[in-house]
Amino acid sequence: MAAYLLSEAGRNVVVLEGADRIGGRIHSVRNGDGQHLADLGPTWVWPPYQPVVARWLERLNIKSFAQFNDGPAIIEGFGGGPRRQPLPGQHGMVRLEGGPQMLVDQLQSRIPDGAVQLNNRVTRVEALGDSLQVGLDDASEITARRVVLATPLRATQARVEIPGLGRDMSVLMKSMSTWMAVQAKATVLYESPFWRKAGLAGRIASQTGPMVEVHDHSPEDANYGALFGFVGWPPDLRMSEPEALRAAVLEQLVRIFGAAAENPLQIRIEDWAENDLICSPQDLAEVPQHPEPGPELLRQPHLDGRLWFAVSETSELSTGLIEGALHAGQSTAQKILASGQ
Repeated sequence: MAAYLLSEAGRNVVVLEGADRIGGRIHSVRNGDGQHLADLGPTWVWPPYQPVVARWLERLNIKSFAQFNDGPAIIEGFGGGPRRQPLPGQHGMVRLEGGPQMLVDQLQSRIPDGAVQLNNRVTRVEALGDSLQVGLDDASEITARRVVLATPLRATQARVEIPGLGRDMSVLMKSMSTWMAVQAKATVLYESPFWRKAGLAGRIASQTGPMVEVHDHSPEDANYGALFGFVGWPPDLRMSEPEALRAAVLEQLVRIFGAAAENPLQIRIEDWAENDLICSPQDLAEVPQHPEPGPELLRQPHLDGRLWFAVSETSELSTGLIEGALHAGQSTAQKILASGQ
């Protein structure tokens, strides 16, 4: 977002992406033909309550559809075995055609070719005269007039050296939890959403697990079936027993839905706790909690007005969510342009 708006205003931009793909915590799975299959990161937005999301969906021409929630859920472990139970949905909750990755892809398509450089981990940002010197993990360096760090605050504090940043900002960054950093998400694909034929919403609320919360994740036309679930196993157990987790996910779905769930087309589990670009040691050491909007220091420039932080956890709006990320990039770019830099 920041790169697009700065580029649109005539600034020369380079996006240094530490991973081998763009999107960060937004990660949509596609098949060889480019068809969206599932989301391994965030799934929903709420346009009626998120004006920044609503504006950018319209501007980028991205369509949405309601989260399927027709019929009762299955709950288990709450004083009994699996049983049907109506559960309320959330008004305004929608999914995006093509997944949230469409937001990332549409923004990237609007910045110059070659501006995004993958597999470039930033390890150091240091003042150099009236510019900043950006050090990369391959020992190369880039000089820029201004730098925007659009990376989780704790991960940045843990792995990027920033001489002169100041203790107050460093302590604040470490205190800001990274939303969903220690979460694992399982997606399971089927030939059809068979649970709908049984009158079920595809939702599960479970104290038994391993998935503690499951939702229908099928496409709008339901030409295949999909479920996604948040995994309740702690990170150390997930990492030590990945195949056992896959088997337990399938066993849970068979336990809930019966034999129709026995033969999925695909099971994909994304464990964000294993991604050091997202999850920091501090995140692993604490009980996960949704970040609250932080103080204004997070949204102010540093290193004599040359360094900015723009990530969902710096936003005072929808902190930790997709809208927070869009708002952080947008507001940071606007501040840079307004300053005449």
